[in-house]
Amino acid sequence: MSGIFDGAMCLAYPGKVIELDGDFARVDFGEGTIRDGVNTSLVQAKVGDYVLVHAGYAIQIVDEAEARETLDYWQQILANVPEERTAYETQLKGGL
Repeated sequence: MSGIFDGAMCLAYPGKVIELDGDFARVDFGEGTIRDGVNTSLVQAKVGDYVLVHAGYAIQIVDEAEARETLDYWQQILANVPEERTAYETQLKGGL
């Protein structure tokens, strides 16, 4: 499959920390996508914080407004490329 999401680009996706267990978190990415086992050892995240997650690691804490703005941008992008949206959402729900 080829499309706009092909290529060598790394992305981080924002999510809300809803549980912590040591260096690992349960993160809610919205729209029913929740991931367990996100490694938070690189940041000082607390329950309720929004974090950017890349390759299973929380790499930065962001404020809620920034997280929501980023999520809105993703929705706008995906709304304008409907043929890519299903493939991307399937990949996202399969694991970050």
